Amino acid sequence: MKIQSNGVSLNVRVKGDGELTLVFLHYWGGSSRTWHHVTGILAGRFQTVAVDQRGWGESAAGSGDFSVETLADDVQGIIDTLALKRYLIVGHSMGGKIAQLLASRRPVGLAGVVLVAPGSPGPSIFPLEQRKMMAHAYDTRESITATVAQVLAGKTLSDADLAQVVEDSLRGAPEAKVAWPMATMMEDIRSSVAHISVPVLVVAGEWDKVDPVELLSSHVLPHLPGANQAVLPRTGHLSPLESPVELSALIDRFAHHCGG
Repeated sequence: MKIQSNGVSLNVRVKGDGELTLVFLHYWGGSSRTWHHVTGILAGRFQTVAVDQRGWGESAAGSGDFSVETLADDVQGIIDTLALKRYLIVGHSMGGKIAQLLASRRPVGLAGVVLVAPGSPGPSIFPLEQRKMMAHAYDTRESITATVAQVLAGKTLSDADLAQVVEDSLRGAPEAKVAWPMATMMEDIRSSVAHISVPVLVVAGEWDKVDPVELLSSHVLPHLPGANQAVLPRTGHLSPLESPVELSALIDRFAHHCGG
């Protein structure tokens, strides 16, 4: 379905039913479809809401503002439109940084946050030259498949999932492809995330080359009071596609802990 939020048309995929809703935010280059294995597993117990963030999937790019604040406002608008009473936010990579800022606002109904290989609340440690290269990682089918094989995936993706990743990455708005590595990932929201007051689970992939376990332990967890960390064995950065059963189990247990 399409929802007008914060001045932009955003595509949202809703499945299942339950008293607790899981709101899924995708990584830079992905879409709501990144979560299709996970939502397929969890929709039997929960309502799931997977969002195409602005500039990705079937959502419009809007005015070209891709700041963390704007992206968090987009998601809050979706939550308000759907009138969600109790929900968890599950954010992956870029979506994890957005989830942190949104949670720091202590919105009504938020029961907990799952951060899957999340972007750091502080500025990225990647040097400028590397970030310039990242801005072109999704330019062509060849550059995307190389990025998946060399950087993003720890396991070999199925043909269908790889085709989906390529299609989602190619489809992204040019300004959205550039915004994350050159601007959004450099934003500093550390002072804000200290205000998060709900339970937080940080999920790392043992083989993640983008946000490795050590980086999450040193640059994310110290800024999230009371957060716990779990590690998915033999998993790279694309855990929703690489290890969806194991990730779904972690989310399910955490939701139960949060009263779901």
